[in-house]
Amino acid sequence: MIKKLFVVLTSLFLLSIRTADTFAAQATMRLDYYHTGNASRELFALDRVVVEPLPWPGNPQRPIDDTNLGKYFFEVIDRNTNRVLYSRGFASIYGEWETIDEAKRTNRTFHESLRFPTPQAQAQILLKKRDADNLFREVWSVLVDPKDIFVDNSTPPSPGPLIEIERNGDPASKVDFLILGDGYTATEFKKFEKDARRLAETLFRTSPFKERRKDFNVWALCPPAAESGISRPSAGVHRQSPLGASYDAFGTDRYVLTFDNQALRRASSFAPYEFVEILVNEKTYGGGGIFGLFSTVAADSAWSPYIFVHEFGHHFAGLADEYYTSPVAYGPALERVEPWEPNATALLAPAELKWKDLVTPDTPIPTPWQKEAFENFSREYQRKRSQMRKEGRPEEELDALAREVEEQEKQLFATEKYVGKVGAFEGAIYEAKGYFRPQVNCIMFTRIQSFCAICRRAIERIIDLYSRP
Repeated sequence: MIKKLFVVLTSLFLLSIRTADTFAAQATMRLDYYHTGNASRELFALDRVVVEPLPWPGNPQRPIDDTNLGKYFFEVIDRNTNRVLYSRGFASIYGEWETIDEAKRTNRTFHESLRFPTPQAQAQILLKKRDADNLFREVWSVLVDPKDIFVDNSTPPSPGPLIEIERNGDPASKVDFLILGDGYTATEFKKFEKDARRLAETLFRTSPFKERRKDFNVWALCPPAAESGISRPSAGVHRQSPLGASYDAFGTDRYVLTFDNQALRRASSFAPYEFVEILVNEKTYGGGGIFGLFSTVAADSAWSPYIFVHEFGHHFAGLADEYYTSPVAYGPALERVEPWEPNATALLAPAELKWKDLVTPDTPIPTPWQKEAFENFSREYQRKRSQMRKEGRPEEELDALAREVEEQEKQLFATEKYVGKVGAFEGAIYEAKGYFRPQVNCIMFTRIQSFCAICRRAIERIIDLYSRP
């Protein structure tokens, strides 16, 4: 009886989204495909075309993406008129994987998806990727016919009730943000909701999300897990969590991703969404974020407020990591090209600095800072942390060490000559030399809880894309 009541209530809630806000909205189409290859070659193969249960939640006034963000870019092109109906830039797990050493030795396959409003007639889906000069070049094309008998419009089983965290209007005129839970059992459902509400508040205490809160809808959904927590292979822990999230992505102990795109898409399709955060029911420091795909955070980590906002910056606005002393899986860039990310530059043409309009007068380019002092204590921290991990020391001790370093950073940056100024500070995108960040400090660089001026502007541009005419 309870199960039947749950199904009825869920159906009524979904119906209210379909009719109250977006009665005349287009259906949501999803193209699932396989992305296979290695560091030097990649192939694409169609899996299936799906019509999701809910209407398209996107902004009908802004179907074309003009931000020039992402390693990849796709267009939906009407076959009869050659008019571009929809486009978006994005990044992918494959796009990160191909830069690590493993990709030089072996092939791998990743499942990926493109979502767009269902076209009225045949459409060409054109996928592009940046070349060595950062220009988009076609890499794959496939025809989609909404009348094809193999378009799958079935409704999969609901993964759970959809929670309305915050609703400020029609999904078509708002940024729709979905928080998913992974590793929460049915008895921990209330904990998930509490975690989701707590971290959503953290985001909206941070500028510019704070000032633009009314431009967001926030939803939450949690498929029940058989046991608490997610996989952590480096500790010998493997779990079959509903979304498949795991630590140790690409061999980096703190990097949390899910490689199960099918599970992610099945669960997400029961909510209006453009952006997805996966809360993992764990205490160990960890998270991740990929532009246009999803971000993750260990909900119970002492650093979850920082991790949540930092990783969401990657996912939401394509922000680059500005730190460079922490270990990562990626190799150094073989050639210096101007990064597509809005908050990093190779400074190949200082007079054409991408954020030159915000550079503070009389600030030299490049901008000097206490780089050597920062590197000395930061690298010592990484050495101590690595040793403590090997020794299996408690998470509380690792947190205490991180707080010591945080205090050192505060003291150092307080004495910087150009603190609060916009310039070009060397050290970004995991490299000590050759790449520059806009300000001496930012949440994309250290654990402070604020974005720099350039990152704030980049975030606002994405908010406008999904919420403004």
